[in-house]
Amino acid sequence: MSSVTTASQPVPTHSEVGELASPRTTGRMAGILYFVTHVTSVAAAALYGGSGFDPKAPLAGRTPVLIGGLLEIILAVAVVGTAVALFPLIRRHSWATATGYLALRTLEASVILAGVFVLLPAVARPAVSNSPGMAPDVVAGLHLVHDWTFLIGPGLIVPVHTVLLATLLWRSNLTPRFIPALGLIGGPLVGLMNLAVMFGITKVIAVTVIPVFAWEISLATYLIVRGLRPTPTESNKLKS
Repeated sequence: MSSVTTASQPVPTHSEVGELASPRTTGRMAGILYFVTHVTSVAAAALYGGSGFDPKAPLAGRTPVLIGGLLEIILAVAVVGTAVALFPLIRRHSWATATGYLALRTLEASVILAGVFVLLPAVARPAVSNSPGMAPDVVAGLHLVHDWTFLIGPGLIVPVHTVLLATLLWRSNLTPRFIPALGLIGGPLVGLMNLAVMFGITKVIAVTVIPVFAWEISLATYLIVRGLRPTPTESNKLKS
C-alpha cells in the first residue's frame, strides 16, 4: 500500500524545485552576506597594518597578517555568496544582468584571493611557526602586489557591478529609488577615484567611498528587513 502511494505522488519539476527557497529567506541571506563583506574587509585592512597605499606603512606581524588573510578568504566567499543569493531574485527581471553580476563578483573574489596568496609568504610558511626569512625588499614587493590586487578588485571591479545591479533595481523598481541612486552615483565616483590613484594623480580620498558604502549598507538592510519588491504577477499569486 505504501509503495503504491509513493509512486502516485507527483514528482516536482525543475522550476518547482527552484521555488522551494523562499525569496524572503534568500534576500535575508544576501543582506547578511553583504554585511559580512564589510566587516571582514575593514578588519583585514586594519590587521595588515596601515593604509595599503601608504608606502611608509609597514606590514604587520605574522599573527595579524594570517588572521587578516583568513578574513579575506571569508570575504571572497561572502562576495560570491551575495551574487549567488541574488541570482534567483533578479534573473526573472534580467538574465544577462544576473549572470553578469555573478561573473563580476566571482572575478572580484578571485582577485582578492590572489592578493592573499602573495601576501602570506611574506610572514609565514605552511606548517611551521618560524619566519620565512625573506629579505625586506622581497616582503615590500609582496606587500605592493597585494596593494595592487586591492586596487583592482574592490577598487575597479566593484564600481562596474555596482552600476550593473543598481541600474536593474532602478528600472525594475525593486527597492526604494534612493538605494539604486546611491549605487549609480557611488559606483562611478569610487571608480574614477581609483583610476586616479592607479595613475598616481591622487592618493585615496576617503570621502568618495561614502556613497557606495551607503549603497551596500542600505541595500543589505532593505534585503534583510523587507526583501526585493515582488513583481505584479508575483503579487497576484500571493493574493490568490
